[in-house]
Amino acid sequence: MSKDYLSNQNFTAIRGATTSSGNTSDEIENAVVELIAELISRNRLDPKKILSITFTVTRDLDACFPASIARKHFGFDSVAFLDCQQMYIPDDVDFCIRLMALVILPIGSSINHPYLRDASNLRKDRS
Repeated sequence: MSKDYLSNQNFTAIRGATTSSGNTSDEIENAVVELIAELISRNRLDPKKILSITFTVTRDLDACFPASIARKHFGFDSVAFLDCQQMYIPDDVDFCIRLMALVILPIGSSINHPYLRDASNLRKDRS
């Protein structure tokens, strides 16, 4: 990569979250696909500029790995993934899937953190 190319780029993290309808592979898959699609769409992301995504899930979700869903549906073969369990807090949002994506955006790009479904209650200023 040339120095000029990097001077026009910004490395940043984008957060987001959603909820699954329940603890099945299909329900989790629907939620993850929707969340990643919104992340890409709202931020006009070039999928090749997604460097890594860390997913966390609440302890009531254990039917599958969100990272495997993202890799399968979006062809993210070169994206580094990590799946983790979210710290347990009483009265947290049920069936919640959070993400933090490290991406490269052009300098000056606005960032839109997607908070979908019942996860919109986590951040009333973002939905």
